[in-house]
Amino acid sequence: MDKITFRKIIFNKAVIISSLGYFVDVFDLVLFGIVRVSSLHSLGVQDSEMIQVGIQLLNWQMAGLLLGGLVWGYLADRIGRTKVLYGSIFIYSIANLANGFVTTIPVYTILRFISGFGLAGELGVAVTLVSEQLPITKRSIGSAIIGIFGFLGAICAALLGSFISWNNSYIVGGILGLLLLVARIKVNESELFLHYKKKIQKNNVSIFSTILNLKRLSKFVLCILVGVPIWYISGLLIYFSSEFAKELGILTPVLNSKAIFWSYLGSMIGDPLASLFSQILQSRKKGIFIFIILSALFISSYFFIPKQSSDLLFYFICFLLGIANGYWTLFVTMISEQFGTNIRATITTSIPNLVRGIVIPLTLVFLSLKDKFGQLNSALAIGFICIFLALISLANLSETFNKNLDYIET
Repeated sequence: MDKITFRKIIFNKAVIISSLGYFVDVFDLVLFGIVRVSSLHSLGVQDSEMIQVGIQLLNWQMAGLLLGGLVWGYLADRIGRTKVLYGSIFIYSIANLANGFVTTIPVYTILRFISGFGLAGELGVAVTLVSEQLPITKRSIGSAIIGIFGFLGAICAALLGSFISWNNSYIVGGILGLLLLVARIKVNESELFLHYKKKIQKNNVSIFSTILNLKRLSKFVLCILVGVPIWYISGLLIYFSSEFAKELGILTPVLNSKAIFWSYLGSMIGDPLASLFSQILQSRKKGIFIFIILSALFISSYFFIPKQSSDLLFYFICFLLGIANGYWTLFVTMISEQFGTNIRATITTSIPNLVRGIVIPLTLVFLSLKDKFGQLNSALAIGFICIFLALISLANLSETFNKNLDYIET
């Protein structure tokens, strides 16, 4: 790819603003994991209840993402990509500012739900916008840039949450969101959306008609399952790393903030690598396959780490898990390429948030199994079921690397 083309991609306004949106998205999701323990302690939660209450808050946030994914995606296919990006970041920003002033668990829970609802419109709509504006062979480059900024958001959240109070961390997140809202004012709408706008409004193929169509439904479910290992790793192994490390017999207490930092530092490396492999192999599926296999290998390393190992070795494994998780934006790009323009934003927004929402049943199954089979055995079994389903699902999806996106579903 020549330098002029690469420069045009980097300085494409939609790519820049979408990247900043994903920065804020990941910043918030990671920030909660960083400040979970300190915020719950300050609200009077005892150590014995820390996992239970933490999972409750995480699940409500994911429920907000689930609902928001459907709402924002539908609106993006009806009123436009850019308008949804304005509305979603505004709701997130206000909710996150309010997060900095909570004094009770019920209010904290409600605000995490609203924050999740607002954030749900960010990544899917942003990737849709970028995919529709870049040339066919350069879409993975745009996605890689978005991914790098997202993981920078994670690293900033990990550093920020370690140096300032949890209240002020949330306030910073809200301010970042409002600044992004101002920056988005001059972003152009997708030309593909504008071209098909009247047809889209007349040909009302929604998420519900997708579910009622067997062919689209099967593809929809397969897409979800391909992404499940990512949030199994992030939502269970990394978010609750301090508790798992204790069970694994790690010598020095492990801090969630450090585990999350090293995991997302790994993802910052893994994300461009996944997109690079996709570009070199001229295939989305082959790039994703490599990283799912890496996920299986590093999950095994996590659970079979030698007893009495140092916390440094544990953090290194978290770093490797982060690299394996790097296929997230490549995965979202593949989703956007699987469906027509009239439901592309709905699908590309709803599926990633449904994948995030998988954390809810995963954590509930984990809680139901851990007392009978133990924390480690339960989590390991869930992990390899996720890997198996992802590989089977990927094998049954079509390749989209060179797919023309200029079409609608009927």
